[in-house]
Amino acid sequence: MIYILNIETSTKVCGVSLSKNGVLIDSKESYEDNSHSANLAPFIDIIMKRNDLEYSQLSAIAISKGPGSYTGLRIGTSTAKGLCFALDIPLIAIGTLNSMTAHAKNVYDSNFDGNFRPMIDARRMEVYSQNFDNNSNSLNEVKAVIIDENSFIEELQNHKILFFGDGAMKCADTITHKNAIFYTDTQASALGMLKLSYEAFQNEDFEDLAYFEPFYLKEFIAAVSKVKGLR
Repeated sequence: MIYILNIETSTKVCGVSLSKNGVLIDSKESYEDNSHSANLAPFIDIIMKRNDLEYSQLSAIAISKGPGSYTGLRIGTSTAKGLCFALDIPLIAIGTLNSMTAHAKNVYDSNFDGNFRPMIDARRMEVYSQNFDNNSNSLNEVKAVIIDENSFIEELQNHKILFFGDGAMKCADTITHKNAIFYTDTQASALGMLKLSYEAFQNEDFEDLAYFEPFYLKEFIAAVSKVKGLR
């Protein structure tokens, strides 16, 4: 049996799912902001205990590698690496936009024949996004996009596009093309990682534990503290 623990911390969602041979056994998620450091380790322990599974039975750990929140990605990666080192099992990294698309395909209308545009909020009118066809094949590179009324206009002229994720709704009033569909009921989730992580395991698509870094897309810029004495 191939047991894989999947960890999602790239956005405000803190999520963990457990799969057996690519099929969901259990999951636990929180949508509370800034909860990763407090919730991730307890969520993992809860999932393992309530399914009577020993950590030694895990075959691999899968991490949602980004893009997304710098802090969230660091917390998820450090936790996943620590478990992999301790258990001597491989680390799998899944693109966050890939797993978001996989999840959307599972929960949205199965008859939808357009493309998928997951969006991660990058503040203001900027999003991290990528275009996927109806078979979940990526059609371009991951990009940070500043949204205006002409965003994705060429894509929209040729296909219906489902926009989703925590960056999508702020774009709904700006992207008004008739082929634009906005779906609010899905975002980054450890549930979207199940099939992808199992396929990666079968293909032995593993990361180098010593050198793996999340995909931040943009460099982290620390804000200047407004607290007197901390500047």
